[in-house]
Amino acid sequence: MPPAELLAYGRKVLAAQPFSVLLGTEMAALSPDMTELRLALRPELLQQHGFAHGGLVSYLADNALTIAGGITLSGQIVTAEMKINYVRPAVGEALVARASVVAAWRTQAVVRCDVFAIADGSERLCAAAQGTIAAVPPRETGKE
Repeated sequence: MPPAELLAYGRKVLAAQPFSVLLGTEMAALSPDMTELRLALRPELLQQHGFAHGGLVSYLADNALTIAGGITLSGQIVTAEMKINYVRPAVGEALVARASVVAAWRTQAVVRCDVFAIADGSERLCAAAQGTIAAVPPRETGKE
């Protein structure tokens, strides 16, 4: 898929996620090599000390991991597992998550993601995550 079409596809996928729309997450870049999501920090997304809430940082990493894995795998995909290390408080105007596939097989991919806080035009690493993304078989309709 040409780069512009891939980016448009990624934005369509993100727009189909009500939670991502609620938060205002943007697809900044998408290629077979890297997924980049961006999220402006607003007061309602912060915790009591003024940092981005850890759940928000984790969400952004998880979504970037899954989208990056989904570019490599085909069909429906889900996060099978994820680990995140918070390395410093996320303080600034925005968060950026960059994810790339480390290794992939037919039904799963191992993906790595770094989350950066942007403040005054500079990026500071605030979290590092890794996860396994799995392709799931299509669900049969009419069966519970």
